[in-house]
Amino acid sequence: MSEPKPPLDANAAALARVNLKLLQTFMLVAENRSFKEAADRARRSQSAISMQIKQLEDQLGARLFNRTTRDVKLTPEGSKLFASTQRGLQEVGIGLRNVQEALAIRRGQVALACAPTIASTHLPRILAEFERDYPGIKMLLSELKSADLYRVIQAEAVDFGIGPICGDPDLDFEPLLDDPLHALIPTRMCPHNRRTITLAELSNLPLLHYHTTTLMGAMFEREAAARGIALNVRHRCIQAETLVAMAEAGIGAAILTQSIVRFAEPNQSRVYQIVEPELIHRYGIVRKRGKELSPAAERLAQLIRMSLRQA
Repeated sequence: MSEPKPPLDANAAALARVNLKLLQTFMLVAENRSFKEAADRARRSQSAISMQIKQLEDQLGARLFNRTTRDVKLTPEGSKLFASTQRGLQEVGIGLRNVQEALAIRRGQVALACAPTIASTHLPRILAEFERDYPGIKMLLSELKSADLYRVIQAEAVDFGIGPICGDPDLDFEPLLDDPLHALIPTRMCPHNRRTITLAELSNLPLLHYHTTTLMGAMFEREAAARGIALNVRHRCIQAETLVAMAEAGIGAAILTQSIVRFAEPNQSRVYQIVEPELIHRYGIVRKRGKELSPAAERLAQLIRMSLRQA
């Protein structure tokens, strides 16, 4: 048998009888310092508001307001009730949000757009971990080039994206990963035994790199032009896999990010980091400016932040 509950003291018994609606009316009057304004906000008559306050005062056995023709002020007891009720309503609000977030995470959906470089290297491990931890969330992934990625983010067709950083004022960028550019060079073309190569040295080789319609392809040729270096570009491609395959076939030196060459398995080629200048492609979380993420999308964004920063 369960033990009998101890009797309530007088104050606890009085509080147990208080109706939440009476406390809401009390808060309206206290915040507006006016019965009339409280009545207007509640869309009720002023007499109804006064009756509710009197009912609350009778239940508590304390006067809550000092009223004059010009002003309404809290009594010391009213001030204590106002402070405790304010804290209580904040806690209730937090509790309701936590319940809603828990439900959204169990039944949520996240639409993500991702640049191919990240989608083919870092993302599979991230998504596998996310789906293991949150099996109830439905994931929708779109692998897109930069221009299309920015377009779907601006149209709010996805929650957010992972892509290269650019200066679009309509988008918010959160940098997470610096991805230095490397050259994958066929063994027969390797100029020396070092693991670095300058842009000027690369200009002596037949080059394979991303098309200038991509941010990385445009950056590479812009940096060369700024230094007066004429590049011997043999082919411009869209897919990293194509560049790797052509380099391994001995056609030329492929310009790729570290993320790609780290996962490549070259048979007849070597990897060189590009220096003088060091060229870096920066990736991060991209979303429409001012857009708030859903609880499910924010959980995925947190995992992406942690994973890419460690990478």
